[in-house]
This record gives sequence, C-alpha cells and structure tokens, in this order.
Amino acid sequence: MKEPPLPAQSAPTIRLLPTVHLHAVNAQTMKVACSNCNLRELCMPVGLSPQELARIDEVVATRRKVKRGTTLFRSGEAFESLFAIRTGFFKTCVNAEDGRDQVTGFQMAGEIIGLDGIVNDRHTCDAVALEDAEVCVMPFDRIGELAREVSALQHHVHRIMSREIVREHGVMLLLGSMRAEERLAAFVLNLAQRLNARGFSGSELVLRMTREEIGSYLGMKLETVSRTFSKFAEDGLIEVRQRHVRILNAAELQRIVNQQSAQ
Repeated sequence: MKEPPLPAQSAPTIRLLPTVHLHAVNAQTMKVACSNCNLRELCMPVGLSPQELARIDEVVATRRKVKRGTTLFRSGEAFESLFAIRTGFFKTCVNAEDGRDQVTGFQMAGEIIGLDGIVNDRHTCDAVALEDAEVCVMPFDRIGELAREVSALQHHVHRIMSREIVREHGVMLLLGSMRAEERLAAFVLNLAQRLNARGFSGSELVLRMTREEIGSYLGMKLETVSRTFSKFAEDGLIEVRQRHVRILNAAELQRIVNQQSAQ
C-alpha cells in the first residue's frame, strides 16, 4: 500500500540513520548507476553534469541486499561506508545500560545511513532491516575524495550532516516537553511527510515497525502507544487496521502538535 504527505507547519522533524557488513548481509552485489536511479534526487545533489554523475557511478558501484531482521552494521564495527537505502526500511538502536534496546530512529528509501561512524571510525548503533531491503554502498574515503573535486557533492554531504543535527534537536524537543498525544501525532505526520516525498500516498501508511518499537523511539510505554492510537481512531483522526494507518484529519493532528509551540 502506498504512503502519505503533510502540511509543512511547525511540527518537529524526526529523522533517523545506520551501515553494512558482509557477515550480516546477503552478499549478493550488483552494478548500480546513480544516473539511472529514480531516487537520485533524494540522496544525491541536483544539477550534476553527466561527467560528474559518471564519476559518482564509479564510486557507488555496488548494491547489497539485507534480509528482514538482519543487521546492516553493529555498534563497535569499523566504519567504512555510507549507505543509500534503495528499498526497504531500517531501524537504528543502541543497547541501554539495563540491557534493553533503545530505538534511535527509522530510515527509509532515499535516505543516507551510517553517519554515526564518522566521528570515531566506528559505528555507535545497530542498524536492523525491518523488511527485506537493498542499499547502495558508498565507500566513505572515495566519497570524501570526490567531494573535494565536485563542490555540489561536498555541499550535499554537509547538508546531510546538518539535517541529522536538526533531527537530533527535534527528537530532544519531542521527548523532553511533549505529551504522549503530541509525540505520536508528530511521529505519524513526519512519517507521512517523508513517505509522500517518495511518491507514496499522502494519507495511508503501512507501519513497518511494531508499536513497541514506536514506543521505544518516542519514550512511551507500549500500552500508551496503543491507547493513543485508539484515541486518535475514536476521535476520527485516523483509521487503524493492524499496521495499516489511514490519516483522516491531518489538520487536527497538526493542531495537536502545534499545541506544543503555543505553550
């Protein structure tokens, strides 16, 4: 089923990110061409010349398939590449002191994952496929060399990093000062907005993550997530059938989120 758009108002932006290793991935590799990819404008800078695109094609030379439930990379593993998600959905998570997995984000097609490894050359979280997925491998050292020659690519890499900083600020706001209804409304709207940017429906979602994973990400108990979904359904804001969510009143969901900025 296709997925959703959103009114670009003051809802905090929530985004997420990860990376891959041969033992965790179905090692089937294929030639990939960014110049022919329909997601190119989401993960690559626009306005590149044919020559510049050809050079990027040489660097981003392979794809890897990642089976549902397997890791793209694990915390502590050496950082070697960034990954552009071509198909599928991922979650990133860290292991809390009490042994629980804390979800730190959800990533989808057209997004770049693996930025967490840049600082110390090691990944700081696990990236797990929530469904069968395929990623394009972007060796970071070669991307860095090319970015020094292609200014548009360098600017794009900086934009991706800046977007992560903004996302972190949005998550801090979400967890620090929003009520349960505001958190879940912001999450649903943001997810719909990101999916709509990829050509999916603006009002229908198929949640690839469980209610428990949503709760872990939003700092909510499983029971609270389920109860809030039910309240939204009772109020006529959404329609829920297991993992299928249809947005019936995006404006009211946005109003719930905007209560935060009005306080």
